[in-house]
Amino acid sequence: MLKQRVIVSLIGLPILIVLVWFGEPWFTGVIALWGAVAAFEFYKIAGKNKNPVITVFGIIWTLLFILSPYYDKEYAVPALLTSAIILPLAYLLLRRNKEQAFTGWVWTIAGILYIGWLLSYLIMLRQLQIPGYPVEYGRNGLFLAFFTTFASDTSAFFVGRAWGKNHMAPAISPKKTWEGAIAGVVGSVVISLLFMLPTPLQLPLSWVHAVILGILVSLFGQIGDLAESLFKRNMGVKDSSNLIPGHGGFLDRMDSIVFAGVTVYYYLVWVLPHL
Repeated sequence: MLKQRVIVSLIGLPILIVLVWFGEPWFTGVIALWGAVAAFEFYKIAGKNKNPVITVFGIIWTLLFILSPYYDKEYAVPALLTSAIILPLAYLLLRRNKEQAFTGWVWTIAGILYIGWLLSYLIMLRQLQIPGYPVEYGRNGLFLAFFTTFASDTSAFFVGRAWGKNHMAPAISPKKTWEGAIAGVVGSVVISLLFMLPTPLQLPLSWVHAVILGILVSLFGQIGDLAESLFKRNMGVKDSSNLIPGHGGFLDRMDSIVFAGVTVYYYLVWVLPHL
């Protein structure tokens, strides 16, 4: 299991670096594909308890949300959100079988927002440009989101496995420990500080903001991880699928990174331009 995890990571990391470095259209295409498969896994799990989720609609609207950073009309996203609420509800009301219709409606919207809307932040982050800052401001911010998340997850995994004794959330994820969580924060901060160095990946960070950003990415990434663990535990499944050897499914691999992407995006938009 661990060997498969390491091998897949070693193969996938260079591919990810190339995709982020060169950007569009390949990066958006891969994120859209990832989102579509993750949405399918989500609805497959949600439908296990006879919830009448609308899988095809959910996958299509997930893709529409992922591509929303390309819409040039300010009313496009509100209209998309409105249609995501109204259309599945209307469909479920018209169905002959009304059992658990409202639950199916809620799960359909949940998948669209959790996967589609949150993944769109990775594309917005890649496209981000701030006047007066380097052209590759968004690219480097996206690298920070990925690398700090990977550092947090890896540090938490190995430290928790070796020295973890105090369980953090045994009812949700029995293997997670406070020792691992703290190690995750430290690992994330260390990588965040590296983005201050004069390299092609440099961001205009002071050491204070690098530390704060590292802490926030790790904390929100771990919240995202726990949230997905809670979802799978409630649904009685261990992994969303076995499509990625050693890692589970596509849904399993987006839990931390989407929360990290949102965190880095808003930090770069709201905080750094005002320094």
